[in-house]
Amino acid sequence: MPNRSYAILGTGALGGYYGACLQRGGLDVHFLLHSDYEYVSKHGLVVESIDGDFTLPHVNAYNDVSEMPLCDVVAITLKTTQNHLLPHLLPAVVKEGGVVLLLQNGLGIEEEVIRIVGPQQQIIGGLCFLCSNKVGPGHIRHLDYKEIKLGEYAPNYRPCGVTEQMCQIATDFERADIPIRMVDNLLQARWEKLVWNIPYSGLPVVLNATTDELMADLHTRSLIKQLMSEVVKGARSCACTISDDFIHYLLEHTDKMKPYRTSMKIDYDEHRPLEVEAIFGNPLLKAQEAGANLTQLTMLYQQIKFLDAKNCGCVAKNY
Repeated sequence: MPNRSYAILGTGALGGYYGACLQRGGLDVHFLLHSDYEYVSKHGLVVESIDGDFTLPHVNAYNDVSEMPLCDVVAITLKTTQNHLLPHLLPAVVKEGGVVLLLQNGLGIEEEVIRIVGPQQQIIGGLCFLCSNKVGPGHIRHLDYKEIKLGEYAPNYRPCGVTEQMCQIATDFERADIPIRMVDNLLQARWEKLVWNIPYSGLPVVLNATTDELMADLHTRSLIKQLMSEVVKGARSCACTISDDFIHYLLEHTDKMKPYRTSMKIDYDEHRPLEVEAIFGNPLLKAQEAGANLTQLTMLYQQIKFLDAKNCGCVAKNY
């Protein structure tokens, strides 16, 4: 399939950046937008990047999925808080025999999607290591990193190796100057991403801090290590072994990262719903079902649930 077409469902900081890179790399890309549709359809996309700024004056922009063509690869780049829209969106845009590419954080989301598209549909999970923000309509600022890990989904997250479709998609992204790592165990890769995502998504909200502030303080740095160790414990309960060296590796990389207000902190500051269940609740539930007792993750989950509900004006009542 030499000329794969891509649909980007969610043209924000992540989907806007990767979709723009794919189009600049010569791919046929179609963008679904909501609030930015009028602006982007007239003016295109602007990407400020540490790798060099670029502008796409003309993009295939849509605000109605029914007007989009059927595409070979449908990249879901919405926040998981919008996944209730997928039963409407996916059937309208994914080709028969096409691929659903889940570029979302958290755990258990492939299981949600397979219930929509059916077991015959190929689903690939993508773990994005990207520091990027949307700073205005159609305006993406890429701050650091951009690698994606790709892993194919099989029922119950059974490891299924590196597939031909993964290799084809990897070729497209690498053509767009996006580094790709292909993994044979998607569940392992998702738990590894959670070792970073759980502390650096939750603590900035609870403590009102950026990544550099958390790393600079002795007490919060210790708390990050404790949370990471507990996520590793949860992963092990699900038969995913993560070494203690991996924690050291993540801390080193975060020390080198530019000061960053993480995606969940931005959502919180903008009074948008937080991805609580995908990032905290689903991993916690899977670990608990496997017999793990994760006390600090449980506390962080409950704190984030409270703050999210309060922030949206819907605190749960204990009746």
